[in-house]
Amino acid sequence: MTATDTPRYTPDWLELREGADAAARAPELLDSLRAQLAARPCPDGPLVVHDLGCGTGSMGRWLAPRLNVPQRWVLHDRDPRLLQRAVEQPPCDAGGTPVAVETRRADLGRLTADDLAGASLVTASALLDVLTREEIDRLAALCAAAKCPVLLALSVVGRVELTPADPLDEEILDAFNAHQRRGVLLGPDAVTVATASFERQGMVVRTHSSPWHLGPEESALTAEWLRGWIGAAKEQRPDLGARADAYLRRRLAVCETGGLGAVVHHRDLLALPVPGEAVA
Repeated sequence: MTATDTPRYTPDWLELREGADAAARAPELLDSLRAQLAARPCPDGPLVVHDLGCGTGSMGRWLAPRLNVPQRWVLHDRDPRLLQRAVEQPPCDAGGTPVAVETRRADLGRLTADDLAGASLVTASALLDVLTREEIDRLAALCAAAKCPVLLALSVVGRVELTPADPLDEEILDAFNAHQRRGVLLGPDAVTVATASFERQGMVVRTHSSPWHLGPEESALTAEWLRGWIGAAKEQRPDLGARADAYLRRRLAVCETGGLGAVVHHRDLLALPVPGEAVA
């Protein structure tokens, strides 16, 4: 979350993965979330949902119709192209009516308590694993101070299962995981670190698995994911070189025939204020 204008994700990539993301997110956490939101002091007023690193707005499109209450979304992202895409496809309530949306172009590293004033819920998707320990601790402190629940979806956990197997699978996976942990980033360790961080703030944390299940119908997404996955592994370990290139060709050839299956493991995290401290 450093202050930079370099895009982390392209709009096309985010739109390509939206269906798999929607299928993967854990609805098992929503009953606890809805119960917490129903206990807020002014249940008849609209929820104010802050979506951090919103991308093209896929979290809102998935979650808004499942909340079953009036709501307003505040979308945060540093990339104006993504914010524009999010506005063009706003979240809708359970009846299909678009909800009110506000956009804020900002770097999440500069998020303050004032930015979350009046928040009923904070959400994010595919964000935790690109943060540092310090950034997660800061996010947890801000959300705890706002006394609002937090739903953080689709964090990678360092596990991938490919069918059929290939002798190079584990070496590529290990190199990719090392790339995710480069510098001070947490990568696959993020959910464990975030759980401890929110618990230190006195919040109750629940997590649930949220894997991508990619088959023949997701071959375009699988192919693009493979290119990025193997590319990151090569960046981390240039010595993989020609072996990784040959591996990519093999995998893409099988993918093109519809014969490649992939399970890419993620985990969703829900952090709730301590009992007796209602959300705003």
